[in-house]
Amino acid sequence: MSTENPELTVVHLMRHGEVHNPEGVLYGRRPGYHLSELGRQMADRVAEHLAGRDIRHVVASPLERAQETATPIAKAHGLDLATDGRLIEAANIFEGKTFGVGDGALSRPANWKYLTNPFRPSWGEPYVDQVVRMMAALGAARDAARGHEAVCVSHQLPIWIVRSYAERRRLWHDPRKRQCTLASLTSFTFQGDEIVSVGYSEPAIDLVPAKLRAGAKPVRGSVGA
Repeated sequence: MSTENPELTVVHLMRHGEVHNPEGVLYGRRPGYHLSELGRQMADRVAEHLAGRDIRHVVASPLERAQETATPIAKAHGLDLATDGRLIEAANIFEGKTFGVGDGALSRPANWKYLTNPFRPSWGEPYVDQVVRMMAALGAARDAARGHEAVCVSHQLPIWIVRSYAERRRLWHDPRKRQCTLASLTSFTFQGDEIVSVGYSEPAIDLVPAKLRAGAKPVRGSVGA
């Protein structure tokens, strides 16, 4: 598919593939967390899905899982992979801990003070700050691929927050209801500099374990992944 109209640009925000995380740690921005074998299959699947698209720019969060997800897409289009720190995962006070009721960080009274304000939120990077940086990253990708398409590989929470902003929804939400499955594409269509539509697709959904699909009960270590 080609978008030769110079006023029409599509920027795909892609969530990375599955991560090797047997301990169930909320890895957040911590280094050293790579795609699992299944995650690599997801990345390859999306690269195949996008092979016929008019992709002119591929950029990723600096974290390993995002870089590894973006690499086959860039390779398929003969592009150098760019890095944009604004696409990074949201900061979280529980990073490096297991996260769950009864067996993780939430069971410790010392951590309860971080759960007082779900609207900001009190346990991590403010939603508004995520919107600002993600909109800037979207704008940079749009400018790099004007009249064509770009792919930005990022993380679940920042993708969902900027989509919520674009679709004029409140930013605070139930994490279980995020529509942002592993290796999914949230696609923003710009006419000039204005977002005119937002689409969503799951090219690798058959590879995503049922427990990790949108609407499933969260598992340890998956929050904000």
